Amino acid sequence: MAKILIVDDSTMSRGMLRRMLQPEGHEIIEAKNGLMAIEQYALEKPDLVLLDMAMPDMQGTEVLKQLREFDAGARVVMATADLQALTRATVMAAGAMGYMTKPFNAATVTETVNCILQGMEV
Repeated sequence: MAKILIVDDSTMSRGMLRRMLQPEGHEIIEAKNGLMAIEQYALEKPDLVLLDMAMPDMQGTEVLKQLREFDAGARVVMATADLQALTRATVMAAGAMGYMTKPFNAATVTETVNCILQGMEV
């Protein structure tokens, strides 16, 4: 299956996503902050990044920007508790291929990941 980088400052959120995606056969890599995410991306070349929007060291939108500069084809799905349509539009315009809201729902996470890996935006 795919190599997926999960970026979230919350150990609980990273663990939850890992438990949802590993049974699907995905290889999971984790990063707890933006700088680590950029480093892991360069080293591991994941197929997909699940990126938290609100992190203390570097906002997800800045990480997204840097990932897209490094690799214009980076497939990134932003994750946030923010349900506003404007937020979704902003991250999609910044280059995210998808958007998931917290708390995570296993069916939604799986569907979103599968769609992105098949080349569809969500």
